[in-house]
Amino acid sequence: MATSKIKKGDTVKVITGKDKGKEGKVMSVKDGKVIVEGINTVTKHAKPSQSNPNGGIIHQEAAIDISNVMYVNKGKATRVGFSLDGDKKVRVAKSTGDVID
Repeated sequence: MATSKIKKGDTVKVITGKDKGKEGKVMSVKDGKVIVEGINTVTKHAKPSQSNPNGGIIHQEAAIDISNVMYVNKGKATRVGFSLDGDKKVRVAKSTGDVID
């Protein structure tokens, strides 16, 4: 898989789906999917276990395809590109040209 333009810790905005328009912080990125804090919450029914002795209903975030989120820079969603800073490859916000990391 190619280098991901979204990384853990980034603030992203959902651009399509039931949570369209919401923003949150990326908790994990894996195989073209992202888990965003407070977005795409699902209800799971858990059996009692050693770690959760009562079991019950659990609310947690589910994965969203990475193509359905955009990086947020200075409060606005923007595309992300790459450029060379000396001999180092860095991420760049396309709308402003700011170096992200």
